[in-house]
Amino acid sequence: MKLAFSTLGVPGMPLPDVVDLAASCGYDGVELRAHPEEPVHPGLTPAQRASVAVRFAEAGVAVLAVAGYARVAGAGPDEPVMAELDALVHLARDVGAPYVRVFPGGGERPAQEADADAARRLGTIAPVAADAGVRVLLETHDSHRRAQDAVRVLGPVGHGSVGALWDVLHTWLGGEEPAASFPALAPHLGYVQVKDVASVEETAPLPLGSGVLPLGACVGTLSRAGWDGWLCWEYEKRWHPQAADFVQLAGPGAEYLRGLVAAAPAAT
Repeated sequence: MKLAFSTLGVPGMPLPDVVDLAASCGYDGVELRAHPEEPVHPGLTPAQRASVAVRFAEAGVAVLAVAGYARVAGAGPDEPVMAELDALVHLARDVGAPYVRVFPGGGERPAQEADADAARRLGTIAPVAADAGVRVLLETHDSHRRAQDAVRVLGPVGHGSVGALWDVLHTWLGGEEPAASFPALAPHLGYVQVKDVASVEETAPLPLGSGVLPLGACVGTLSRAGWDGWLCWEYEKRWHPQAADFVQLAGPGAEYLRGLVAAAPAAT
């Protein structure tokens, strides 16, 4: 399995420092938070986008994903959502990222309405993503935090350029064990976000292995299935400024994940 981290853990860090941190700690890639307060976002010029791609390529570090904030199951007209999806897909293409992260964002809407809107919007962006060589991944999050919720949307879409991003925290908060989440997500799975927290009530980020999330069970489930994709550490420093500095945790976190992978059972 390949390792990445999200720039959510290093809010505002200049891109050269992000690349250096990934390379020095042995990460294979980086998930780039696509927001105007960060160095990479849809407002970049073509020259700026090309510069991002070159910087990562020269360092031998992959751009894993552009982590956007489009909410595909939200209420309202399609046009603003589709414009946001289109911008994220083309940003990912330009910086060399194979994936775009999107949220459900269905809120308290009736599930049938939210699912239908999400499937329609993702189905519409799918051929655009295919032409760009990008996959749009629906994260297990908020209104669709369990695998069984996400696949209600992904099944009807039925397109290879639309898939799932497995956020282990949210499936766990939804009461799913990794052994239940993975089989549902496997036909759609792009990559996996890992993290750690103290409890259901205390979700501030912790160093990997120091909390309660079933990370070993998750990696074990993936390994037994022969899955060899990406594990991305999403350390939510941006939302929890009091949390420990990610720069000091990045190296030990990579070692922890490599240890989990090494100890995981082989494919059966």
